[in-house]
Amino acid sequence: MQRRKFLIAVPTLAAVGATAHAQGDKGAKQSEVKAKATQALQDFYKADPNLKAAVSKAPGYAVFTTYGLSFGLGGAGGKGVAHDAKTGKDTFMNVAQASAGFQLGASDTRYLFVFDSPKALADFIDKGWEASASAAAGAGTGTSAANVGAGAGNVQGGRFFALTKAGLQAGAAVSGLKAWKDGDLN
Repeated sequence: MQRRKFLIAVPTLAAVGATAHAQGDKGAKQSEVKAKATQALQDFYKADPNLKAAVSKAPGYAVFTTYGLSFGLGGAGGKGVAHDAKTGKDTFMNVAQASAGFQLGASDTRYLFVFDSPKALADFIDKGWEASASAAAGAGTGTSAANVGAGAGNVQGGRFFALTKAGLQAGAAVSGLKAWKDGDLN
């Protein structure tokens, strides 16, 4: 009887331990994403101080950091946070970008979405967001950022801004960008 209890208890304890470890990893990953998002937001404010007022007045915003490579065809991916100003809730999200065209380089890009309404923020979080057919070029030196205004545009329910840092992306490309909820971190 003792042996049977032992054979049941050991796998159960191992499963509980693994779950606790996974929760710890999840918390660490969430902290890392939040830290990068906070730094990206500060980079936007440094590049364009007017953005701070726009973000503080908005019902919500989302900020992402992406890393990518391109040589004719390109791709980038990253993580970020959508923040609801009314509730203070953060939703962890993913973003991916694909592009094709005359392009060469590596980039470290930040994206900021500033929403005009709570509905626009909720739609972004619940349904994700997709954009395509944009042309882009940017440059950064690793210590200074490219012009934040060059990457600005309108999205349904708000505006978005792009900031290239610590990389060089040259050329023209047609690209698509998609954002969606991160099922592993929420």
